[in-house]
Amino acid sequence: MADFRIGNGYDAHRFAEGRKLMLGCVEIPYERGLAGHSDADVLCHAICDAILGACALGDIGRHFPDTDHRFEGISGAFLLSECAAKCRSAGFDIGNIDAILILQQPKIAPFISSMRERIAAALAISVGAVNIKATTEEKMGFTGRGEGVSAHAVCLVETKKQ
Repeated sequence: MADFRIGNGYDAHRFAEGRKLMLGCVEIPYERGLAGHSDADVLCHAICDAILGACALGDIGRHFPDTDHRFEGISGAFLLSECAAKCRSAGFDIGNIDAILILQQPKIAPFISSMRERIAAALAISVGAVNIKATTEEKMGFTGRGEGVSAHAVCLVETKKQ
């Protein structure tokens, strides 16, 4: 019998001037990016935490601490591929990812297809196993006021077939 596990992840970053906006491994045209030690891709970070959580491997900060200069400016795609490798080394295969971006602006619907493709490629899974959604908070909270972006993600993993 297969062993299934789920993990969830969350991340949030504030907007910052002079940075590129990276979401789901895609550069989004916008006047501000997100502040962070890495490329601050909140969507990738939330997915990483969901994968690591499903495998009981801790969180992204444990594996890629922001105090380590090796990870300064590191891409979300790199972090995703590393977390997928850790998942497989722990004896699991990624089943699927379901994630949601929470932001007032910019609108990201035109970029969701590219995000799904790039995330799937970084994780070495099919595009059909990656779902990305987006919503606003109707101008409430820090995302609604345009101060930043947050993301939630859920990941299902399955014990590798023998």
